[in-house]
Amino acid sequence: MNKNLDIKIKSMRQGGKILGRIKKQLAEFTKPGISFEQIEEEAQRLIKESGMKPSFSTVPGYDWATCVMKNEGVCHGIPKNQIVEDGDVISIDVGLINNSFHLDTSITFSVGKVNKEVNDFLASGQKSLKKAISAAKLGNSVYDISRAMEKPLKRKGYGVVYQLTGHGVGEELHMDPSIPCIPSKSDKNIKLYEGQTVAIENMYAMGNATLEEDPDGWTYKTIDGSVSAMFEETVLITKNGPEILTK
Repeated sequence: MNKNLDIKIKSMRQGGKILGRIKKQLAEFTKPGISFEQIEEEAQRLIKESGMKPSFSTVPGYDWATCVMKNEGVCHGIPKNQIVEDGDVISIDVGLINNSFHLDTSITFSVGKVNKEVNDFLASGQKSLKKAISAAKLGNSVYDISRAMEKPLKRKGYGVVYQLTGHGVGEELHMDPSIPCIPSKSDKNIKLYEGQTVAIENMYAMGNATLEEDPDGWTYKTIDGSVSAMFEETVLITKNGPEILTK
């Protein structure tokens, strides 16, 4: 392993471990009555306490450490002007930088009482991400990841987002390759390699997964208002199989 790659992997393992913990802490912090601003403040506090830096605020025009969404909000949600209510489905996307390397992760969870349909919906997303990560093996392709991701969601009849994708991550927050939630045959040519780091994320909806951009210029929502979710981990490709850095 060359020296630069060794530094990258050590930095991302360290940062990923901390980010995984922060993600869990933010989910536990989120209760009915909490504002999106409070979630953002808590994320800023936890990242600063870790000695690391927020990643998302390095994106031109975006000033926050998190993206927070509820119910029909799928991604890129500005963490402001909303309150968490009992029965909401909340998604938190958060990233940090350790030693100049970016890590990215997200989680969706219910707050308070929800019905079995919502619980099944979220469990299917977790299964989908697990299958997608399992396919992130040396020599496999982006197509293999997308196919494994889509299958459990389609089987349940959920809509799978086609307008946005997962991505490479490391020296920058968003890098090649794009990793779609829906398989594309052309992606069979994009092979995974040892030492590669990717943000594998599924985005899906109970209904129509077609998205529209909110007037805020950032938030993407389902066009029919159906509940949505996203699960994401930063993953390292190794000769021994995929390693989840943000677990």
